Order: sequence, then structure tokens, then C-alpha cells
Amino acid sequence: MIEEILEKTGALLSGHFVLSSGKHSSRYVQCARLFEFPEYGDIVGKKLAELLKKYDAETVIGPAMGGVILSYVVARYLKARSLFTERENGVMKLRRGFTVKPGEKVAVVEDVVTTGGSVKEVIELLKSLGANVVCVGSIIDRSGGRVDFGVPFESLLKLDLPVYEPNDCPLCKQGIPAEKPGSKGLK
Repeated sequence: MIEEILEKTGALLSGHFVLSSGKHSSRYVQCARLFEFPEYGDIVGKKLAELLKKYDAETVIGPAMGGVILSYVVARYLKARSLFTERENGVMKLRRGFTVKPGEKVAVVEDVVTTGGSVKEVIELLKSLGANVVCVGSIIDRSGGRVDFGVPFESLLKLDLPVYEPNDCPLCKQGIPAEKPGSKGLK
């Protein structure tokens, strides 16, 4: 069902892409396209909330940009607070007056996890503030099971999409121009 939604909304792209991790791929998931259609965003957020409910989070936090809308929808179904983090001078921070209390049970959500870098930054930030990160959730896990957040990780869909190191990318070797569709290199 999730894959059908990605196809219907044009969120699953083919081409030559530079991922936010800096790695390259011939496939890219642009979940912002999914969220163009609130009815699909609602379905996806509700399904992720159902997976995360057992962790009893008081707050749901997503890194900007991919986790902002998702955090809101998941929090709505969990009857929790919704926050998001942003980078300021390259450092992940809670801004806009957002705070967490020591011991507060937090779920971190992200649209797509490949290396888990942004989520790990959010977890470190929350730990430094004394929050208790109880789980991580994503719409798509494209890590191939390689990412470990130190807490339970739930996803709606596992996609095994090709990922290449930049110096070993067959698309680069073919001279195919790369796009940077993610939030770190908007196209």
C-alpha cells in the first residue's frame, strides 16, 4: 500500500541523485511529493503512529525538512506534542522556543532513512537535553538494515535501492548529470 502511494504521488523517482548523505543513487524517494496530497500524508502518518504507539512517546520530533509534516501527523494520532529540529550553522538544534524536559519520552521520525545521519544528530541533541528517546520511525528504511540508532527502529516500508559511493558511481562514470533533490541541496 505504501509503495502504491509513492507511485501515485510521483514520490519515487528514477535518475541520478546525490543523497543528503553525499552518496549517489539511481532512485530517490521525494516524500515531499507524497505530502502534496494530505489524504495520503494522513494515511502514512496514521500507519506510522500505529507502529510507534507501543513506545508511549509524549513528544514526536522530526528533523527539518523531511520530518516536519510527518512529525505533526504522527503526533496527532499519538495524541502527543509535535516538534521539529533545524540546523543552525550546520548544527542540529531545537529552535522557535521548542524545549524538552529531562526524562520526556520522545519518538524521532524521518521520512526516509538511508544512513540515519540526521536522525542520529537529533538523538544526540535530545540526549544532551536529558530527553528519553524511546524509538525512531520512518516511512521508508533504505538502509538495508545497516543503521543502528540504539533504540527500536520501525518503518512502514523497506526499499533496497542502489546506493553508490561518489567515486564508484556508475552513473557518474556514464557522464549522467546528478541532481540534489533533498533539503541539503535543493534543485
